[in-house]
Amino acid sequence: MPPQQPIPFLGARQRARELQTALADLQEQDAQLRSLNTQLQDRVSDLEENLENTHRQAELLREHLIRLGAMDIIDLEERRRTLRSEIAQRFAEAQSEIQYQLDLSKKDLQTATESLAASREQLASLQERIVETEELTLLQEVGVYKYRHPLDDAVSYRSELSRLRDRVKAMTLKDGGAVSGAVGWILNDSEAQGRKMIGEASKLMLRAYNAEADNLVRSLKPYKLDSSVERLTKVMATIERLGKTMQIRISAQYHQLRVKELELTAAYIEKVAEEKERDKEEKARLREERKVQEEIERERARLIKEQQHYQNALSRLEQNGDTAAVQKLRDQLTEIGTAIESVDYRAANIRAGYVYVISNIGAFGPKVVKIGMTRRLDPMDRVRELGDASVPFRFDVHAVFFADDAVGIEGSLHSFFADRRVNQVNLRREFFYATPTEVRDRLLQLTGNLLTFEETPEAIEFRQSESTRQHVTV
Repeated sequence: MPPQQPIPFLGARQRARELQTALADLQEQDAQLRSLNTQLQDRVSDLEENLENTHRQAELLREHLIRLGAMDIIDLEERRRTLRSEIAQRFAEAQSEIQYQLDLSKKDLQTATESLAASREQLASLQERIVETEELTLLQEVGVYKYRHPLDDAVSYRSELSRLRDRVKAMTLKDGGAVSGAVGWILNDSEAQGRKMIGEASKLMLRAYNAEADNLVRSLKPYKLDSSVERLTKVMATIERLGKTMQIRISAQYHQLRVKELELTAAYIEKVAEEKERDKEEKARLREERKVQEEIERERARLIKEQQHYQNALSRLEQNGDTAAVQKLRDQLTEIGTAIESVDYRAANIRAGYVYVISNIGAFGPKVVKIGMTRRLDPMDRVRELGDASVPFRFDVHAVFFADDAVGIEGSLHSFFADRRVNQVNLRREFFYATPTEVRDRLLQLTGNLLTFEETPEAIEFRQSESTRQHVTV
């Protein structure tokens, strides 16, 4: 078994990759040796088969010569003994060669196995010291962040972090308890020099630990919290191993403070992101509400102005005595009054509005729909805004219908398709893995009837783009 090479503290990952390469080479040699062993066994089988064939041929020849009378019994027996002797000699030589090759193969295989075991042991030792921090690996395993120290808002986390960092600073002061070392250490027959050496070494170890902890805090992302805590814990273990002679170690209490700092930092970052997202959504809602109010005010002003024009015209017609025209204008004034009442109702009833079901197969595929509501007087204005430059194609409309309780219908649809939300974290994203037909069936259960519903999206630009792409490919 080859001597165990020391594992450097720095460059452990590079050493692990080199060992993995060496391990692959040894495994390849092992496979070659096993293949050679198989070939040798096949050769033995061939020789045994040849020997058996030779015996059969000798017997056939003997019988043939006896029948022909070309040789007497004594000559035949002598010839058979000679053939058997030659065959036995050749078989012994072949067996000796095969055994020699097998011995070599076993020896090489044993050496390779021992080297492989040593490499695996060394690799395992390195893997224990390596913390996986690759961004892509962590992202593939990322889950929903769960607060370990749940507070109300980002301000609360910031205050708690400030108090925690004050405690960290206090422990890093001299005799603060962050690090400990051997007592009564003698250097050059001087206990004072021994204390000084222990103090300087302890300060150096603590500085290395804090540098790693500070770097982890600065680069922390919530989904990297577990790997960061593991890395810091292994740094503490490494310092204890390197300082074993002088009994230098980072105290468990100080380590827990720094771990809590990582946890609070991750929670603070997540809370800030959530508050920014809520603020963004609230601003978008207020912009939408402001647009609705502006539309309502413009529409009401237009209707009142139109109503005034008709009233002026009606006064002139009544003075002229044109009865038919007067009745027509009165009907039109009634319609305008109804429209004004409808606008006032929309302004007063914030739950009234349009529920829409739209899709965009060019951007999201054929089995994703967006279910939302708008209080716009013209709901298509909202649909057109959603299909702006942020998506490659415009949205196709499957249904747009007015409801006195559009908020309730939208909420019922979202609850029904909740397990099929595309974004399971941000519930303000209203996309669902569902077909237009499934949404139509649920809408019929909620509303009782639908005036219009388009099940198949036109997706004209998307289909034209696909056709153009196919022609270019051909």
